[in-house]
Parts: sequence; C-alpha cells; structure tokens
Amino acid sequence: MTAVELGRRTTSGSGVPVVLLHGLGDTASTWAAFAALVDRPTVAFDLRGHGTSPRPGEYTVDSMVADVLAALGDEPVDLVGHSMGGHVASQVALRVPDRVRRLVLEEAPVPPRSGRPRPDPDPPARPTGPIDFDWAAVGPMRRALRAPNPLWWQGIERLPTPTLWLSGGPSSQLDPARVADATAAMPDATMRVIPVGHLIHTDAPGPSRTSWCRS
Repeated sequence: MTAVELGRRTTSGSGVPVVLLHGLGDTASTWAAFAALVDRPTVAFDLRGHGTSPRPGEYTVDSMVADVLAALGDEPVDLVGHSMGGHVASQVALRVPDRVRRLVLEEAPVPPRSGRPRPDPDPPARPTGPIDFDWAAVGPMRRALRAPNPLWWQGIERLPTPTLWLSGGPSSQLDPARVADATAAMPDATMRVIPVGHLIHTDAPGPSRTSWCRS
C-alpha cells in the first residue's frame, strides 16, 4: 500500500503537537476555530481524497491510516479525530501507541463487535454544487465504518493510551450507548457528553477543548 502525501494546515505554539483528523467529506479547515483556541502547535491533515490531498481512488481505513503514519514525525503527539477521522485516529494509536501520547475521539463511529454490518438507512446523495472532496470515497468509507471489526475491539481492550471519547448526546447521529461501551472496554478511557450533536468542535469549541489541550 502506497501512502500519499497529505495536505495540512498548521498553527504555531509550544509543547506537544496536536494532530487533527477531520470527518468524511470535510477538510482540515474544519478545525480552524478550534485550533485557534489551542496554545500548542497544531497540524490538521486533509485525509486522502479531501481538500488539497491527492485523490487516488483507493479509499479504505487502512490506506488512510498509512497516510497519517507516513506524515507523522518521530516525536509523540496528541491525536484528535472527528467522526471518520476519529476511527482513523484510533487505528493509528493501535499501530504506534508509543507515538500517540493522548487520544481524543470526537463522535467517532464504533464498529460492531461481530455479526452483520450496521445498516445505512439514509445514505447521502451527491450534492449538486461543487464539493471539496472525492465523492468516490463516500460509499467505501461508510461501509467500512459500519462493518464488524473484532480486531479493533481486541486492540482497544489493550490500548494503554489515555483516551477521551466525546459524544454529542441525544441529538447526535451516533448512539452514545455505543460510545459508552467502547469507553468501558478500554483500560484508560473516559467519556464526556457535550449535547450539541455531531459537530462538537465547531458548535462548542470551548467546551470540547478540555484540559489535555493546555499541557
């Protein structure tokens, strides 16, 4: 699997860098307001097929993980991911726990442990106007995030990285109970509910910037 070089947006500061991964159909720009509140250096990547990054036509969780691993330096980072980017972030932490000091998963989908894929009752239609990502990524990634993944569950049950799960609460499209299950399965994880729905980092950037961002 060949990694692609990811586009990025950065801010300056001192301390451990905060790496930010966006959701499906979004770009690194989604983190602009949030990053402005963080007094540490931030790096927000455009995942493959999004924003300024290449559109190679291959869209899998593994390929996105490979891209991020290739883009990270050798020093530890704090890793934050929203939605699809949260699932990618969790897989990055599973691959290189020594390089992820802390992990924040904002409204990240929790795959089934076993059985059938979760249904996708309301798949989105392609927008009529211009979009800043490759629409070809939507179908494969939505299917991948709904597929059973027992290896992911086995991995997080052993992951030593301190992890914060953020749930958007009852108005979110993701069931907070599933987030609670994943949190309980991890050795060092906590869950916080910020009841603003799926886009916590844009709708409540202050409350979502918890104490981990200030050290």
